[in-house]
Amino acid sequence: MWFSKSQEEALNELNVNPATGLTTTEAKARLEKYGANKLKGKPKKSLISLFFEQLQDMLIYVLLGAAVITVAIGEYVDAVIILLVVVLNAVIGVVQEYKAEKAIEALQAMTTPRSLVRRDGEVKEINSEEIVLGDIIVLDAGRFVPADLRLIESANLQIEESALTGESVPSEKNADDLHEDPKTPIGDKSNMAFMSTLATYGRGEGAVIATAMDTEIGKIATILDEDIEEMTPLQKRLDELGKTLGFIAIGICVLIFIIALFQKRDLFEMFLTAISLAVAAIPEGLPAIVAIVLALGVTRMSKINAIVKKLPAVETLGSVSIICSDKTGTLTQNKMTVVKFYTFDNLKDVQAEAMGQTAEQDEKELMKSFVLCSDATYENGQSTGDPTEVALVVLGDKYNLARRTLHSEYKRVGERPFDSDRKLMSTLNKEENAYRVHTKGAIDNILTISKNALVNGQVIPLTEEMKANYLKIAEEMSDNALRVLGAAFKDTVSIIDPEAMEKDLTVIGIVGMIDPPRLEVKDSIVEAKSAGITPIMITGDHKNTAVAIAKELGIAASIQQSITGAEIDELSDEEFSRRIKDYRVFARVSPEHKVKIVQAFQSHGNIVSMTGDGVNDAPSLKKADIGVAMGITGTDVSKGASDMILTDDNFSTIVHAIEEGRNIYNNIKKSVIFLLSCNLGEVVAIFISVLFFWPVPLLATQLLWINLITDTLPAIALGVDPGDKDVMKKKPRDPKESFFANGAGVRAILGGTLIGALTLAAFYFGLREYGYSFGSKTIPEEVLTYARTMAFVVLAGSQLFYSLAMRNPTKSILQVGLFSNMYLIGAIVVGFILQLVVISVPFLASAFKVQMLSAGDWGLVILFSLIPLALKEIAKLFMSEREN
Repeated sequence: MWFSKSQEEALNELNVNPATGLTTTEAKARLEKYGANKLKGKPKKSLISLFFEQLQDMLIYVLLGAAVITVAIGEYVDAVIILLVVVLNAVIGVVQEYKAEKAIEALQAMTTPRSLVRRDGEVKEINSEEIVLGDIIVLDAGRFVPADLRLIESANLQIEESALTGESVPSEKNADDLHEDPKTPIGDKSNMAFMSTLATYGRGEGAVIATAMDTEIGKIATILDEDIEEMTPLQKRLDELGKTLGFIAIGICVLIFIIALFQKRDLFEMFLTAISLAVAAIPEGLPAIVAIVLALGVTRMSKINAIVKKLPAVETLGSVSIICSDKTGTLTQNKMTVVKFYTFDNLKDVQAEAMGQTAEQDEKELMKSFVLCSDATYENGQSTGDPTEVALVVLGDKYNLARRTLHSEYKRVGERPFDSDRKLMSTLNKEENAYRVHTKGAIDNILTISKNALVNGQVIPLTEEMKANYLKIAEEMSDNALRVLGAAFKDTVSIIDPEAMEKDLTVIGIVGMIDPPRLEVKDSIVEAKSAGITPIMITGDHKNTAVAIAKELGIAASIQQSITGAEIDELSDEEFSRRIKDYRVFARVSPEHKVKIVQAFQSHGNIVSMTGDGVNDAPSLKKADIGVAMGITGTDVSKGASDMILTDDNFSTIVHAIEEGRNIYNNIKKSVIFLLSCNLGEVVAIFISVLFFWPVPLLATQLLWINLITDTLPAIALGVDPGDKDVMKKKPRDPKESFFANGAGVRAILGGTLIGALTLAAFYFGLREYGYSFGSKTIPEEVLTYARTMAFVVLAGSQLFYSLAMRNPTKSILQVGLFSNMYLIGAIVVGFILQLVVISVPFLASAFKVQMLSAGDWGLVILFSLIPLALKEIAKLFMSEREN
């Protein structure tokens, strides 16, 4: 019962020193002994179960029924081919699902929560799964508790434990509490923190006393697995499309069978033809192909530092018209550097890299307060914590006021953490014979709660004239795009309540720091604008600072395009929504304002992407169409609420992700239109021949073969087509736009009809070569076999070649690059080789009822196969001329 043990007893039992934490060697040994810190999920599906899942489809049942009938009447070859097609189709489905599962597993590994842990005397950020018994965990607002902890230190710490207790109000924690009653409820264990709960306020430290399934939540957990199998909106639309086409195809097949009855054809042959036509006509591979394209797409996006957590986000990315981005770290380098500091009537520049600089007494007091009122660390070029605080610690280093020295000499005994309402942080530190409050934050807020000022080492009353002087210097710094922070102190003889810390302070001075824009962001903003996307800056900084950076980056042209949170509050929701188009910069905003900004943009039909990193950003991230969390500075809460995580916290990554999202959607569209064209071609060829009482140009087994090879391989290759270089020169896609908009449906019908007509033409030429025609009453079997071989090759060849034309609806294959998608070239080559193998290998030729063609007929079928591609390319030329 850890909650009944003192901190010393718990630490002794865990054999850990809280000042240094575990050593790397000891942590590794404990990880091997106790295992990874993660809850057990539901068991993975085996390959066998995945295989049988692929067979659970109505059309597969129909095919298996057909195989049984063919065996019953002695047509063993046809039965074997049907079964081979079923097995191959299932194998392809298993491979696709396995790849998708692996891709998603990789993404989940990337999004594993990270925790601050003290090891080897240093605070490090590691994956929560690597945490072991005895680790010293550092908690602050916005972090999930990674394991069960016995708290050893707490400062105003509050933890939201609804996952365990059902209580929505956060529980207050105190590391010094002890609970003797062994039946103490979880919600009353104020000296403990539990896995999967959330620190909402203050800070603390705790020693790990249980991990994984030994934790409180592990004891009650039965499943910890996100539902990654939910279909995306696009997949749902395609699934509905497939069902609709299926009903149409089955209707056509029933009609074919009825017509065949009246025409007194061979019913068994027509039965197989009708069944195979149903399978060929229905794009049952669409959901699988879409799943694999999306999974491969998000894997590719992870390589450009954008981790997509939810597949529907990929579709939404292509429609983004507004990017609301935080300034610090996203548009800028997130390397804050103090360049100026000011104590009363004394403004100085800080030399960029020089260490060991000298400072006067007031300046030393200013830096001392900043360093002590900071949770960041900086040693040997390595830092942890908020970039602003890191800059202050680095400033102290430059003036021989090292953080480690100051924090060991002036121990912290209390604090009042920063929050976005007060815009202040205060700590209480032990002095030689007393205590001192150190406060840092917005200078205007500090001046409001100060009554004295430090001038030349003396504490004197703070006058209105002096206040105006501080504010004037602060404004000048802001006009130069510097971020301004003030510092103040107050001496006290005893430990005081946190609420009393920020009263009657003595202001020391201010510093001005800059976070320079990222070098690549300016080009990304130009690219975003050319793509019809409006970049918006949202920041907590002053208006002048924000506008200066926005102008430099090309986001805003003048200060009239900016508005502050206070000015937003003065407007009604309707007025703000009406005027939202006038603004490009939102300064001094709170998280609540972010939600209003998103809603205002959305009210005009925009698809909005919003970045965030804090606990309070979760509502705006959820409200946005695409919530983007910062991977480096973001809290676990913001990452949990987001659709996408930037591992480099870079604005350019958002633009690249949108480009990738547009290309992924376009690739899926290419695959779908291609499949529908191919399927329609098969339907046209069979239906017309049956309708006019012509010989059937293709047998059931031939249709099944073509459906498996010439449809699937190029469709997958089109799904991984390299991105269109001009995709960011077009406006965002309307999310309500039909999948067959902009002539895509017409192109599918024309392409399919042409392929079907050419298949019939090849069949006709094959018959005519032997002196027969469609109207001939008795045609020898060998003549039919030869003519069907020609139709078989043309149908397959025209589909394979046509896939090249499907790469871009307006650009020719030469403009796109004939060999820029080697997967597609490979699919076409493999398709033709397999066609040749089927025709030339005797036992296969016999099974599929085909034969080798003459050299002249090979030329004819290749010519016919090229016609759809050629006509499509000619049509593109006319389209480009018309546009020019």
